[in-house]
Amino acid sequence: MSKDIHSWDRINKLVCDLTGQLKAEDYDVVLAITRGGMIPACLISEHLDIRNVLTAAVMFYTGEGETMSEPHFFQFPGDSLLYEKRVLIVDDVWDSGKTAMAVKGRVLKAGGKPTVAVIHYKPESNRFPGERPDVIALETSAWIVYPWELDCE
Repeated sequence: MSKDIHSWDRINKLVCDLTGQLKAEDYDVVLAITRGGMIPACLISEHLDIRNVLTAAVMFYTGEGETMSEPHFFQFPGDSLLYEKRVLIVDDVWDSGKTAMAVKGRVLKAGGKPTVAVIHYKPESNRFPGERPDVIALETSAWIVYPWELDCE
């Protein structure tokens, strides 16, 4: 599998592409999926001036090509924070879709109205026929390396 290493400038452009598809008045809250979605969610919340930002602490990937059978939730906002809210769920990548779909399911169960936005979407890896992110910046098949994943030197 090829690797695509993104710079901060490239990420900023892709986030701008995402925010260009969104309207701030359509959302009450941004829900960042940890860890990969935290930086894109922060940037999107800044661009859209949405100050209500929550986190869903989720682990699914354990390494390149290594995953758990199901996403594990370490922390998730209480139902009262999501009930009847228009929730913009943000993650860095939709690969199999398991993480985003698990978060979307929990938002729906809490009575929220979810929209899923990702920087990268991998349609050939998607395990949810008929489902995909609502908003994407770029489709790819490469293994993405984000600037926040690079080792400190």
